[in-house]
Amino acid sequence: MKVILRQNYESLGQIGEIVDVKDGYARNFLIPRKIAYAALKGNLRALEEEKKTVEKKRQLEIQAAEKLSAELEKVSVTIPVQVGEEDKIFGSVTTQMIADALKEKGYDLDKRKIEIEEPIKSLGIYGISIKLHQNVTSNIKVWVVRE
Repeated sequence: MKVILRQNYESLGQIGEIVDVKDGYARNFLIPRKIAYAALKGNLRALEEEKKTVEKKRQLEIQAAEKLSAELEKVSVTIPVQVGEEDKIFGSVTTQMIADALKEKGYDLDKRKIEIEEPIKSLGIYGISIKLHQNVTSNIKVWVVRE
């Protein structure tokens, strides 16, 4: 049976490709889970409309991420920590701590979007990158200070 993929599917192909699969696989798995359409002319048109909708949504997400990125470039957060001898931090500064500090400033970001190159284990100023979208990354300054 020939089907048109609605989503990128690792073992089959990319959106819009027409692939040949077994009838049972198409009827029992791909079509009910909305991964594929049956390869009919009407479904080709429906897929084109769906592609346009997905592309518009993706463009809006990118624009929102770029706007947020421009705002975040101006932001710096301060994280007070307990220190021992030689200004060594007990533990390290985590992405959750940074996310909480950003939340206090009014930016609600998921901690998984925050990328720390190396563990922060001493006082100082650090540049941290935040991946807002697949193609949009922002940088903020994190000040780690004595509590």
